[in-house]
Amino acid sequence: MKKSSLSKFKIPEVDLSLAERVMAPTPKFFKTLRTIGILIGLVGASILASPVVLPAAIVTVGGYLALAGSIVTGVSQTAVGKE
Repeated sequence: MKKSSLSKFKIPEVDLSLAERVMAPTPKFFKTLRTIGILIGLVGASILASPVVLPAAIVTVGGYLALAGSIVTGVSQTAVGKE
C-alpha cells in the first residue's frame, strides 16, 4: 500500500461521521469565522428579501453573499480541534 504524502506532517487520521464532527468542540478561530459567515449570510438574505425593487446586479450580489455565508458557516461548523 502506498503511503500518503501527508504522512510526514503527522496529521492524525480521524474517522468521524458528519454528525460527530458537527457535535464536536469547535476551535475559537472557527467559531469567529462561523459568526462572520452568519453575518455575511444575513446581509445577503436581507438584500434578497428587500421589499423595494433593487437593480439586478445588487440582487445578484445578495445571492452570492447568502451563498458564501452559508458555505463559510458550514465549513467552520465542521472544523474539529486537536484532541
